[in-house]
Amino acid sequence: MAFFHAGPAPKAFGPRPGGLRDGLDLSPGMKVGLFGGSFNPAHDGHAHVAETALRRLDLDRVVWLVSPQNPLKDAADTAPLARRMASARAAAAHAAAGPSMIVSDFETRVGTQRTIDTLRALVARHPGVRFVWLMGSDNLATFHRWRGWTDIMRTVPVAVIARPGSQLDSRTAPAAARFAAARVPASRARRLAELAAPAWTLLNAPLNPRSSTQLRAAARAAPPPARRNG
Repeated sequence: MAFFHAGPAPKAFGPRPGGLRDGLDLSPGMKVGLFGGSFNPAHDGHAHVAETALRRLDLDRVVWLVSPQNPLKDAADTAPLARRMASARAAAAHAAAGPSMIVSDFETRVGTQRTIDTLRALVARHPGVRFVWLMGSDNLATFHRWRGWTDIMRTVPVAVIARPGSQLDSRTAPAAARFAAARVPASRARRLAELAAPAWTLLNAPLNPRSSTQLRAAARAAPPPARRNG
């Protein structure tokens, strides 16, 4: 796995409002969580993060941003986008019914790959929407390796949802130390989307141990289906 320079990202200007249709039904004043990932495949652990954020942050929507290809992950081990979109839709349906969960291929539509470029494009296209970046605490532990991670923290508020085995690491992560003064107590999390960045919080909730890595390993280890005679 190759890690990429994690310094400031170059400035990028996203598409202007009213241009390319992005399939997102968002209105000014909405509080919207952005949940990015490969979802390779999506599972109930992802649903746990999205549902916890929707409830604890008092969000109007959670947008699942299915990445065309995570630059920090092996493309050979990544399922086709259509399959990952389908698994994300299934997981999102378990998290909440109705319009609260949106599964999107926004990054494929606008041609972004890095999170910071995606955020800038979304903010440019949807002025007045209060975005919050969502991630599991396992991602916070390595967040400082992301390209433009400090720019991400300064672009939108960030909510970190506890994941098994990473709670302690996330509290001592370089990103947590760098932005310690911007941390918002969990008791004030419902106001996070209204705060100016940088602002972030860590939410503890009943932990769900499922992971995409475990699911892919189980699928590879499963015996092939028996052949039928006749």
